[in-house]
Amino acid sequence: MKTTVQYFKALADETRLRIVALLLCSRELCVCDITATLQLPQSTVSRHLAYLKNAGWVTDRREGVWIVYTLSTDSPIKFQLAGVLKQLLTELPVVAADLKKISSFAKGANCA
Repeated sequence: MKTTVQYFKALADETRLRIVALLLCSRELCVCDITATLQLPQSTVSRHLAYLKNAGWVTDRREGVWIVYTLSTDSPIKFQLAGVLKQLLTELPVVAADLKKISSFAKGANCA
C-alpha cells in the first residue's frame, strides 16, 4: 500500500503531471526537451524528474552525454493509471499546448 501511495503523491503536482503527459506521448525525452517545452529552469525539471524516479514513475538511461527519461509502467497499477492519465491529461489545454510544442522539436534540438 505504501508504494501505491507514493505513485499518487508523485502525481500531486502540476509540473510532474505535465512531465508524465509528455513522457506518455513521446516515449522518451531528455531534460533539455522537457525544459524547453515547459519553459522551466533545468534545475526545476531535474528535481521533478528525480521525484518521479524515486516514486517509480520514470526510469533513465545514459545516451552519450545526456540522460534520457522514459515512463515506467512495470506494475499493473502504473500501467492502468498510465492509460487513464494519457486519456485525461491530453484533453487539458496546457498539456495539448505542451504536446504541440514538443512535436515541433527535432530530436535533441534543445540539447547544448
